[in-house]
Amino acid sequence: MDFRDNPAIYIQIAEYVCEQILLKKWTLGDKVISIRDLAISMEVNPNTVQRAYDFLQQKEIITNKRGIGYFIEAGAMEKILVFRREQFIENELPVFFRNLYLLKIDLKDIKLQFDQFIKDNFKNK
Repeated sequence: MDFRDNPAIYIQIAEYVCEQILLKKWTLGDKVISIRDLAISMEVNPNTVQRAYDFLQQKEIITNKRGIGYFIEAGAMEKILVFRREQFIENELPVFFRNLYLLKIDLKDIKLQFDQFIKDNFKNK
C-alpha cells in the first residue's frame, strides 16, 4: 500500500480496514485478517497494525476475542461512518475547499462530476 505523509500510518491502516467494511468486502461479525498477515500484505511492521487494531477497538469497530483474533462489531458501520466523516471533514475538506477557491471551480460543476463518478463507479450499489 502507498502511504501518504499524513495522517499517521496506523490511522491509514485503520481507514483501510474501515473501507473494506464499508465496501462490504469484510462483513459484520466476521474475523478480521490477522495482524501478521495484514502487516505482510501492507509491508509494515506488525506493531503498526497492532496500533491500528487497538485504535479500531477503542472506536468499537472491532473486538478482540482472546486467542481467536479480532472480529468486526455488529454496530461497526455506524461507528465507521462517524469516524470517517470526522477524518474527512477535519483533514480533506479544507484542502478541497481551498482548491475550489483557488481554481475558481463552481460547486455546480462539482455536483455534475460527482453524479457522473457515482454513476460510473457504483452502478450496482
